[in-house]
Amino acid sequence: MPITVKFIGALRHASGEDKCIVGCKKCTVKDLIRRITRKSPELLRNLVAGDAESLRPNALILVNGKEISILDGLDTALKDGDEVVLVPVVHGG
Repeated sequence: MPITVKFIGALRHASGEDKCIVGCKKCTVKDLIRRITRKSPELLRNLVAGDAESLRPNALILVNGKEISILDGLDTALKDGDEVVLVPVVHGG
């Protein structure tokens, strides 16, 4: 069973879809981000900071309902059947 990636809010618009299914054996969140942003430069700009090694502060990634900062961050290992949700964080004042 592959990994399901769901896009919420502005990230849905940037990706052009509300979800995708990715076959990714023994990969990390970082590997998954590289794969899904390859075909969507707008999604890449919304998720990844300039150095391409860190997440933008206004993007939240959940793996099976847990925020990756309480796991292993971008190095969080993924397995078949996992659900990854990409959520834009909106700040206001």
